[in-house]
Amino acid sequence: MGSIVLKKVSKVFGEAKVIPSIDLEISNGEFVVFVGPSGCGKSTLLRLIAGLEDVSGGQILIDGKDGTNLKPSDRGLAMVFQSYALYPHMSVRKNIAFPLKMANLPQAEIDRKVSDAARVLNLTDYLERKPRQLSGGQRQRVAIGRAIVRQPAAFLFDEPLSNLDAALRVNMRLEISELHQQLKTTMVYVTHDQVEAMTMADKIVVLNRGNIEQVGSPLELYKRPRNLFVAGFIGSPKMNFVKGAYAQSLGGDTIGVRPEHVLLSTTSGDWQGKVTVAEHLGSDTFLHIDVDGIGVMTARGSGDFPARAGDTVYLTPDKSQIHRFNAEGLSI
Repeated sequence: MGSIVLKKVSKVFGEAKVIPSIDLEISNGEFVVFVGPSGCGKSTLLRLIAGLEDVSGGQILIDGKDGTNLKPSDRGLAMVFQSYALYPHMSVRKNIAFPLKMANLPQAEIDRKVSDAARVLNLTDYLERKPRQLSGGQRQRVAIGRAIVRQPAAFLFDEPLSNLDAALRVNMRLEISELHQQLKTTMVYVTHDQVEAMTMADKIVVLNRGNIEQVGSPLELYKRPRNLFVAGFIGSPKMNFVKGAYAQSLGGDTIGVRPEHVLLSTTSGDWQGKVTVAEHLGSDTFLHIDVDGIGVMTARGSGDFPARAGDTVYLTPDKSQIHRFNAEGLSI
């Protein structure tokens, strides 16, 4: 089991309310991602769950039991940090085995659990190596292995891929997702990268200034954002926002349209603008366009769309994909 329930959990540092009050339910076996901009409180919230920070108010239930004041080691949770925190003088085998040694488990059981974790993480051939002989991705797998052998009720990941290059991030993203499928254990994952959130999560928790803006599946947040903040944060490139008479004619104080829902043309459209930057990625072309009377908008076209900086283009939003927001920034 690995359910986690937060009831009115808050955190105050001096005069600063970092987490005003949060209610959240994480079900057994879910992959939940906390996402939001820097300073939104996502890592603090994870540390409160782990017991690395004391709550200022509220209650944390782990598998139905009050874990609010338990020591981190007594919560049955395992945390994987942004830094690998490996012992450089120990082999991979000894690094993975370290928490089991500290728990005074029999050597035969330690050996079995280390071998099982190494097999799951494709580390069997590296057990006798030192961390300095491993790549960044391999070191992160060792850190995950050290968590796996504890057989926790839930894994807590605090931006574990931040130190990896782009290619390794993609590989590790896949490996962690596959690991979740194998272990069926609850995972709570913190990232500022909404692409990681969209590709890995069963459920995303969008945080802003210590408050939960919206909770839902990746597609729910993409298709039905609750407010302007979520609409602007979820999706890459980010949603375009338009105000004024055009927005009002379509039933909103503000309308939002994603770059992939803008039709591009070299001849006609609802808006006319000049290309400021053209990003040709092969499969797609992203155009940043200074639109008359609106400002810079982003549109996604085909990989061979014929446009360069300085060209005039025309844009028309897909009316069936427009998001409407009222004066308070809430979806309508």
